[in-house]
Amino acid sequence: MTKKTTAPDAPDLQSLPFDAAMAELESLVEQISAGQLPLEALIAHYERGAALLQHCQGKLQAVEQQVKVLEAGQLKPWDVQS
Repeated sequence: MTKKTTAPDAPDLQSLPFDAAMAELESLVEQISAGQLPLEALIAHYERGAALLQHCQGKLQAVEQQVKVLEAGQLKPWDVQS
């Protein structure tokens, strides 16, 4: 039987805002990159990071769909000089 190894204080992804998810993901990447975690923690961090990445991608796709609807399917180029 496979057991999920997430931190007990990790917030539920469904209620986690995009910015908070990105901040947590960045923190996990820094910790993993430091190479100082024991194997069990490394696996738990990797699993949480993968879930956070999927969550963020879903949020971005939802926003993209909203923009397309608002622009009637025509995305307009960004004019930086305005």
